[in-house]
Amino acid sequence: MPPRRWIAHLDMDAFYASVELLRYPELQGRPVVIGGGRRHQPELQADGTRRFATLAGYAGRGVITTATYPARDLGVHSGMGLMKAALRAPQAVLLPVDFEQYRLYSRRFKAAVAEVAPVIEDRGIDEIYIDLTEHPGAQDAVAHDPLGGVRAVALDIKNNVKRATGLTCSIGVTPNKLLSKIASELDKPDGLTILTLDDLPSRIWPLPVRRINGIGPKAGAKLAALGIETVGQLAARDREELVQQFGRSYGAWLHEAAHGVDERPVVTFSEPVSMSRETTFDRDLHARRDKAELGAIFTRLAEQVAADLQRKGYVGRTIGIKLRFEDFKTVTRDMSLELPTADAATIRLAAGLCLKRVDLARRIRLLGVRVGSLQRAPGAGPAAPR
Repeated sequence: MPPRRWIAHLDMDAFYASVELLRYPELQGRPVVIGGGRRHQPELQADGTRRFATLAGYAGRGVITTATYPARDLGVHSGMGLMKAALRAPQAVLLPVDFEQYRLYSRRFKAAVAEVAPVIEDRGIDEIYIDLTEHPGAQDAVAHDPLGGVRAVALDIKNNVKRATGLTCSIGVTPNKLLSKIASELDKPDGLTILTLDDLPSRIWPLPVRRINGIGPKAGAKLAALGIETVGQLAARDREELVQQFGRSYGAWLHEAAHGVDERPVVTFSEPVSMSRETTFDRDLHARRDKAELGAIFTRLAEQVAADLQRKGYVGRTIGIKLRFEDFKTVTRDMSLELPTADAATIRLAAGLCLKRVDLARRIRLLGVRVGSLQRAPGAGPAAPR
């Protein structure tokens, strides 16, 4: 008989905000949002204390990257515009984004997990999947707890992450990736949720359908129009009805997802196809009137992409740009080089040539630089699992 399948999803708790609280422990317990610019850097006072910016009076188009749980209790959350958040929580502290620091802690927590359970699928800066099926002890019962073995492994992972980073994480452990992604959210923060298929009716079916990763706003609205608000209501619908309403592939997937069916494996490594950096401006910039500021930002983005490529051991032949204008229209342009590169000056030059192919009469709100068609750099060796 094959071992019971155990897949864990680990999600760091309010990751960016939690990293900032390590740096500014005096903000523990206070509503804090991350998403400000350089002008929102805390100021050191003469008495050694820090003066923090708040959302009160914020003007600009910034967006919340993440927020502490006390801030979420006030109705602000990631993806919300900072001006809207300022109306709900003007007293919330506003901190600038520091991606270099977040990437550092991301590497630390993943290394801490790998020390305990190395079969990892990297899903981004703050989340991973872990296959615990073959992990020693994961299939064991402990005393009267039939799930005690896998529970102990998950607790070891949580404790090792805390020891290595000072941060908490939440873990969902279920028979598959789909359910584990949901489970990791059920008992946040610092949660550990272990579910079997027998728990579907009590823990999964009462949830809104949008809690299933893969059901977006449009599908959610269409399901609501059909009277389907919860996962249980979706599970109760006939498969053929869903196929008729949503098409053969997606309709069948909806039926399977509602019943907790997901056979996707944990993929321990996949080669990246591109790397990019982009930034949204606090105010719209004009190509002519703000030429110097735009040029400096453009150069910095090219340098950041080049540094990413060099650090990870890749070069690329396709250089591209992304522009979003004041009317939210987005355009992209790219070109292919004769030889692949990870050189900042070469990337900046090619990106500049791409920029010349765009009508820059409108003001710009977002600028990005991308390098694609990646391959391993000469002498870099094989890529390490992420």
